[in-house]
Amino acid sequence: MSVINEEEKKNHGGVVAEEKPTRWRLNSPLAQVTLMGFVCFCCPGMFNALSGMGGGGQVDPTAANNANTAVYTAFTVFGVLGGAFYNVLGPRLTLAAGCSTYVLYAGSFLYYNHHHHQAFAIVAGALLGCGAGLLWAGEGAVMTSYPPPDRKGTYIALFWSIFNLGGVIGGLIPFILNYHRSSAASVNDATYITFMCFMFAGVLLSFGILPANSVIRNDGSTCSAVRYSRASTEFAAVLRLFLDKKMLLIVPAAWASNFFYSYQFNNVNGLLFNLRTRGFNNVFYWGAQMAGSFAIGYIMDFSFKSRRARGFTGISLVAVVGTVIWAGGLANQRAYSFSNLPEKKLDFKDSGKDFAGPFMLYMSYGLLDAMYQSMVYWLIGALADDSQTLSRYSGFYKGVQSAGAAVAWQIDTREVPLMSQLIINWSLTTVSYPLLVILVYVFVKDVDDADNVSGGNKV
Repeated sequence: MSVINEEEKKNHGGVVAEEKPTRWRLNSPLAQVTLMGFVCFCCPGMFNALSGMGGGGQVDPTAANNANTAVYTAFTVFGVLGGAFYNVLGPRLTLAAGCSTYVLYAGSFLYYNHHHHQAFAIVAGALLGCGAGLLWAGEGAVMTSYPPPDRKGTYIALFWSIFNLGGVIGGLIPFILNYHRSSAASVNDATYITFMCFMFAGVLLSFGILPANSVIRNDGSTCSAVRYSRASTEFAAVLRLFLDKKMLLIVPAAWASNFFYSYQFNNVNGLLFNLRTRGFNNVFYWGAQMAGSFAIGYIMDFSFKSRRARGFTGISLVAVVGTVIWAGGLANQRAYSFSNLPEKKLDFKDSGKDFAGPFMLYMSYGLLDAMYQSMVYWLIGALADDSQTLSRYSGFYKGVQSAGAAVAWQIDTREVPLMSQLIINWSLTTVSYPLLVILVYVFVKDVDDADNVSGGNKV
């Protein structure tokens, strides 16, 4: 994508402000990033809550695993092609079209609750993968061009927290609606209908996102309007990144960043806890993500004057926290396997002290997820100065991330031993840390923080 200059903004109806505007207004970067956060709160946030139930809230995770494989396979392609649709449709229609596919996906599980035919869920998953590509193209344009240059980490943390608040509220939905069904295996219809209502609200909220040339910062400057290149240009440019040393150093981190979801959602939350407790756990899983994103965002924006020092500090902190959490996961995993499942699933009220350890582990996985991904997005933002290059870096990251996720969901479908799944996840994240240190050492420069451009996303 490219950046439209001031003269072109005027020709396209944009306004170059002469007076310092007030802070709380719809066309401020703060309001737009906040609104973008609530769009993602309603759509991918609720999708995450639905996935976090384990098996999409069903007793048999096969349909959800296959649907998620379709999601991420399609997203691998449309994560790159979404920018071409953004060029034609603009932010509002691009986001609305993307959000509508989330409604269909939740509806497919409402259908599955009655008919147990997974074909609809798989098709809806493929369409969601296409829609997610559109949504995150719009989100990427907002997050790379709207925030003030010296506060990218803070705006990422704000967006990430609102987005993950969707997972918190989404966790409360099945918890409340299935509270008195402690022995139930699948969530009730009202759960899926409520998810669909929130997702449809996201469609409506997306019409409040303004084009960049209508957004004015607090110092009176206008944002750089973003325009993506043609689909063929973007696709070829992203493919060339597989020869880029900077991107090759990010590949393990990108592959790992969504790979662990199938293990955590299905094989920790899904296998160890009963239905209502899974919803209860997700409230804290996504709540921990909010805390994690703010903590790492602060460190990577304010801990040191040197940008490289902040990069090294962030990677080191995430590496230490990640090692401790995955070690706890290893200790927990030794207690069960597919052939030796717990006789009775844990309940937050009835299981007493047996509940505490696995619950804290699952919550810690959420904390690590937010810290890990926010750290990687900050590093991507430190690698270039212009939105066009950064959009391609983000497209590459999402493509590799989605390909990894598609593989992970099929690994779980084929019931690869749980200990092997944990070791793969731990190994992928561990291998990524020294490579990210090399990335910072060689390619991140200590220049003015105004060079930072970044953004954050998830299906």
